[in-house]
Amino acid sequence: MFKEKKIPYLNLIPIILLSFVLFRVVNNIELLTSSISVFISYISSFIWAFGIAYLLNPVMVSIEKKFHTKRILTLLIMYIFVIGILVFSITILTPNIGASIRELTNSTPDYISKTQKWFYENMDKVELLEKYGITKYLDDATSTLMANLTRYLNVGINVAFLTAVDFTSSFMKFMFGFIISIYLLKDKAILILNIKRLIYAILNKEKADSLLKFGTEVNYIFSGFVIGKFIDSLIIAIICFVGLSFLKIPYTMLISLIVGVTNMIPYFGPFIGMVPAFFITLFHSPIKALWVLLFIFALQQFDGLYLGPKILGSSVGLSPLLIILAILIGGGTFGVLGMFLAVPTMAVVILLAERFINMKLKEKDIEL
Repeated sequence: MFKEKKIPYLNLIPIILLSFVLFRVVNNIELLTSSISVFISYISSFIWAFGIAYLLNPVMVSIEKKFHTKRILTLLIMYIFVIGILVFSITILTPNIGASIRELTNSTPDYISKTQKWFYENMDKVELLEKYGITKYLDDATSTLMANLTRYLNVGINVAFLTAVDFTSSFMKFMFGFIISIYLLKDKAILILNIKRLIYAILNKEKADSLLKFGTEVNYIFSGFVIGKFIDSLIIAIICFVGLSFLKIPYTMLISLIVGVTNMIPYFGPFIGMVPAFFITLFHSPIKALWVLLFIFALQQFDGLYLGPKILGSSVGLSPLLIILAILIGGGTFGVLGMFLAVPTMAVVILLAERFINMKLKEKDIEL
């Protein structure tokens, strides 16, 4: 019998091929990222559809469970309500916010002029500032700002135009996604069944059961956080609007929108929203700006200590240190969206890490 000869270093071939592929990817990283961006733009309507369906799915399940309605009737009721909210936003909220932005933009030169006048009238009286040249520096700075204001506004108008064009494109993709989401929710059971069949066809039963169980846990974490944070931020925006209206603060709708949107970001969001709200009111009235600062701070304390825990509960179960770490990494990598999704993503990573550690400790028969 002939001895079976093994080809030397045969096991290195997959490693060499993988290294070659990685080298080509790294060497053409710009081409890769541009290709990914183009691909994402192509499927952006489906991404919108998945996001809308994911947000509306708990509502659909609750309606069907409570009233025992058929899927078609449930979708009809739910989407009529959603369309009503969209119409209200487009016809009432959007023009109001747009008017606030236009008024704020038109009033900016007057605010800066008043600030410069205040410097002229008060800073010259302070001899100490005059002695060290601080008055002259402030005077030159405000004069330069006034001189460049027109250029800044022109750039802002161009940016606003490009943003409007991009918004129009995104709005069309959103509308397509809105329509597709109806079919996703209508055929949800069939889609889930086909995904399960594919998983069981590829993996053995034990691994497939484990993967589906993990998917259920991931869905619980993400849905609990995303939907809970959305409801929490909506309530905060409404309370902010009512409170600022009572205090007779200008640009109430715009400030409430900023506070509500930034509140979606854990920990840092409230402070991010507080800064523009303060400066928007500052030039109109420093006293009112201070009231805005105090009110939003008190509102965020109420949210952090009472409202947030009531709505979110223990949907992620992370320590503050891990949440801050997740936000820093997510924000530095993917911007604002990364800051928002970083928390549930970190919760999933911690879940995987805990299971891996427990499995290894069990293999070594170690109890800690």
